[in-house]
Amino acid sequence: MANIATASGDAAPHAFVKGVHGVRYQVTDVARSVGFYTQHLGFKLEHQQLPAFASVSLGDAHLLLSGPGASGSRPMPTGQRQEPGGWNRIVLKVADLPAFIDELKKTGLTFRNQMETGPGGRQIQVEDLDGNPIELFEPAPR
Repeated sequence: MANIATASGDAAPHAFVKGVHGVRYQVTDVARSVGFYTQHLGFKLEHQQLPAFASVSLGDAHLLLSGPGASGSRPMPTGQRQEPGGWNRIVLKVADLPAFIDELKKTGLTFRNQMETGPGGRQIQVEDLDGNPIELFEPAPR
């Protein structure tokens, strides 16, 4: 079923898709990941069923942390395992990116790159404790 734009340009309601529920990250230790996201990045714990699963939020964004025992971590029918890492990532809007980078470096976190600056702002990628990338982004002043 196609999404049809209304006169205002908004998409008409979809028969099945009701919205974005969250972003799922595969992790090796759910409790450790909850600590990382709540202590270092200011997320709030919403729900957990240790050791398999937890949900954390930042504003309206929900991050679903799936450990090895979670249904969202089961292998694909081909046998391919769902694993942490990759290049798709959550992007967090931050203020004073250089100061935040300095604060996070003091905790020993791993960064994938140096801060990059472009016309839209500046960004850097930091890894969570399982190697999942998180982009920290400070928009350029307008």
